[in-house]
Amino acid sequence: MPAFNPLIEKLSPPPVPSVAAWGRAYDGSRGPLIDLSQAVPGYPAHPDMLKLLGETGSSKAFTGYGPIEGEAELRTAYAAHVSEVYGAGIGLRNIHVTSGCNQAFVCAAMTVAGPGNTVLMTEPFYFNHETTLAMMGVKTAFVACDAANGFLPDLVGLEAAITGEVRALALVSPNNPTGAIYPPSLLEAIFKLCRNKGIWLILDETYRDFLPTADQVPHALFSLDGWEDTLISLYSFSKSFCIPGHRLGAITAGPVAVEQIAKIMDNLQICAPRAAQAAVAKALPLLADWREENRQEIGRRADALKAVMRSVNDWKLDAIGAYFAFVRHPFPGRSSAEVAEKLARQAGVICIPGAYFGESQQNYLRFAFANADVPTIGLLRERLQNFSLS
Repeated sequence: MPAFNPLIEKLSPPPVPSVAAWGRAYDGSRGPLIDLSQAVPGYPAHPDMLKLLGETGSSKAFTGYGPIEGEAELRTAYAAHVSEVYGAGIGLRNIHVTSGCNQAFVCAAMTVAGPGNTVLMTEPFYFNHETTLAMMGVKTAFVACDAANGFLPDLVGLEAAITGEVRALALVSPNNPTGAIYPPSLLEAIFKLCRNKGIWLILDETYRDFLPTADQVPHALFSLDGWEDTLISLYSFSKSFCIPGHRLGAITAGPVAVEQIAKIMDNLQICAPRAAQAAVAKALPLLADWREENRQEIGRRADALKAVMRSVNDWKLDAIGAYFAFVRHPFPGRSSAEVAEKLARQAGVICIPGAYFGESQQNYLRFAFANADVPTIGLLRERLQNFSLS
């Protein structure tokens, strides 16, 4: 057999299907399966969203190729939305539409780094970001984020890690896997550090619509001098509109960066799904109140998990925010994969082992609590209290 690409061959299998297999071995003895693994909206799309998707999906207008950068209607609507959210002037030329946020990261990473270059990340890290860089032959360096500091990066540590090989710093806020929300002042300081060092800041903001406070401005970076030469912001429509299967994301960057990204997108996919773009362009202003209701619902789910964790001996909630909680399990010295597998098989709770987000995270599990409603989250109390590895 001919050889495979060694950069791909050495990657681990995708994590989510692996943990799903553990859940399929659960016998149902403790009640219904509780799936806290993959981050998916735990409620259906709005009927108007489904109606729009049906109309655009059956339209001949969207059966051909479209603009590589995305439909002008969506780029314009999303630029207006970003301008409103951040209080900044963003235009169509700052927007590139992609097939989901993972593809947005692929495009951003390929635009600024190549084989042999280094992209700096924080640890815990989002595993798809790390594997994307690995399969591109891009090296990664990591700055540890400690629970004692709310899993936020330290500026001194970041600056020390920016060597001559580093082309970009990749961050996620609200964070995946910890849920940590980076304060605007910290993001501004990090941006200025990147600008001064001459490297790119790639900021994944997939979960920004689920901040704990309504109308909370995530940051003021789009108002700073030189943002277009330093910042590439990523976003996903999947969570806010409950349409992950339609694969739609967006990049906000300077026009020159958008031009470079279009070269990559033309080879990856030519254009993102056109029917979904047309539907979301109309839904973006139409469903604003519904999205706000969902933000509040996710907040209630976060509160429910906090209440459960306060009542469960030995388990510790070290971070929570947006979609995720990073939970310290009470079995020191045991691997996170062992704990997660037995939790799924014996207690019917599926989650992601902490080590998938960095080998030093063996003491943690990631709970995607937004997947489950408040009553379901309440079921965790009994299952965690009575769980044992013996």
